[in-house]
Amino acid sequence: MRCERCRETIEAGEERELHGKTLCEDCYTDALSPTRGCDPWAVHSAKSLLRESETGHKITEVQARILEILEETGGIELSLLSERLRMKPSDVEREIAALRHMEKVRGELRRGKRIIRLW
Repeated sequence: MRCERCRETIEAGEERELHGKTLCEDCYTDALSPTRGCDPWAVHSAKSLLRESETGHKITEVQARILEILEETGGIELSLLSERLRMKPSDVEREIAALRHMEKVRGELRRGKRIIRLW
């Protein structure tokens, strides 16, 4: 059986049904809880944690790698970033959203393309 969203193979018994579509667990989770890059409360919370923490907010290894790539490239499209990280775009979007809430990255349009860049 295949996921109707990402086309990955789903093992028997692991499929999820949503709005008449058969989805894998990752796509099901993404559909129920979509990534929100612009979330004022999340930004407020992240900034408060940064201010109140003695050691600063810890970022994950993946987030650190994203920041390195953005520094190297000056900005990159999500699809290219996903390829470099060897991760699904939806997983990279979640990491980008967290970094966005910390005001470490932002998006911009360059020549009609959506680019992720450092804040």
